[in-house]
Amino acid sequence: MRIPSQQGRRRARIEIIPLIDIMFFLLATFVMVSLSMVKNQGVSVHLPKASTGQSQQRTTSVTITVTDAGRVYLNRELMKADEVPSRLKALKRKNDDLKVLINADETAYFGDVVKILDQVRQLGIEKLAIQTTGAKAAGQTTE
Repeated sequence: MRIPSQQGRRRARIEIIPLIDIMFFLLATFVMVSLSMVKNQGVSVHLPKASTGQSQQRTTSVTITVTDAGRVYLNRELMKADEVPSRLKALKRKNDDLKVLINADETAYFGDVVKILDQVRQLGIEKLAIQTTGAKAAGQTTE
């Protein structure tokens, strides 16, 4: 036997505020994770501008950075310019199709950049690019 309740029958409600909170949390998480997946191997420098630069796919490559103070970095590791060829030789032995990206500050001494460029070419590395910025898109590279 059923006893009637004094309270009126409550209708079921769907609360959407917690759902909205969860969706914003997931959206923020995915944005943060996707931003952290972008891998920049070079040291932050002010790149020179080039209006004729062409965007290229960023594939696995070695980044050589020359700062305005003349410091040379190989994938964010500070080293002397004389050590670069021996490190590149070792990397070329592991990967015959080695790609090198030169990332130099726009106020860097031109002679330092040319010296690095010459060392890379003497090793027989043909896939070489110089990173620039342009009016169209930042981070363009020209080959």
